[in-house]
Amino acid sequence: MTMGFDDAGGQRRQVLSVFDFDGTLTRHDSFVPFLKFAFGPREFNRRILRLALPSVRFLARRLNRDELKAQLISTFLTGVEMKWVQEQAVKFCGLFWEQLMRPSGLKSVAAEVEAGAVVTLCSASPALVLQPFADRLGIKLIGTELEAVDGLLTGRMTGNNCRCENKVLRLEAVYGPLGQYRLKAWGDTRGDFELLAAAQEAHWRHFHPAWRRLRLRADRSGNLGVSNVAHANLQVAVNPDRHANTDDQQGA
Repeated sequence: MTMGFDDAGGQRRQVLSVFDFDGTLTRHDSFVPFLKFAFGPREFNRRILRLALPSVRFLARRLNRDELKAQLISTFLTGVEMKWVQEQAVKFCGLFWEQLMRPSGLKSVAAEVEAGAVVTLCSASPALVLQPFADRLGIKLIGTELEAVDGLLTGRMTGNNCRCENKVLRLEAVYGPLGQYRLKAWGDTRGDFELLAAAQEAHWRHFHPAWRRLRLRADRSGNLGVSNVAHANLQVAVNPDRHANTDDQQGA
């Protein structure tokens, strides 16, 4: 068991190491590429066209990220067998592991596990899709949960999209008050700010090339901010094979 440094009361604390997945441990987003893999290019393209108008509304700031995510899930996963998605996720993990994962990130996860920390992924991507990755890493998983009835996905999320303050809330729901831990966190987008702010040891784009490791700053209200944070790259999401070695990512 790994313990952190002494707190004010002289107590040693268990280390809780929390890794964002998409863009932090991976080179780019994983959920949309998973959908393209699972449904095949033709069906994927047919369904993604339904999201053209919602995407325009999102870019015009008339639709927020959580609402766009909900429409993506509804478009692709309404009435789909949960077991089929799980099977496709296992295949996707096996086929795209080397293409997706950052070697330096894998080494860091392994080091935290070896040191005895409690290690978990905390991601906005559906837990159903990321479970094979967590299993292969040998760590725990917190992700966006999908609603299912009688083995069929309803196309809705259970609870909130696991990003921003919801990452902290989900961690506390599983592990209890975070103040009892020496919290270490790794993230790369706006969706990780609250998690990083809660950590005693925060790592921003730690596995990215040096030029992408933008400096965190605090605005006057005390909120974390990042200059020039890269937004979602639609071409990478829809055509991951063309951008296998890029560092574009999404924080959906």
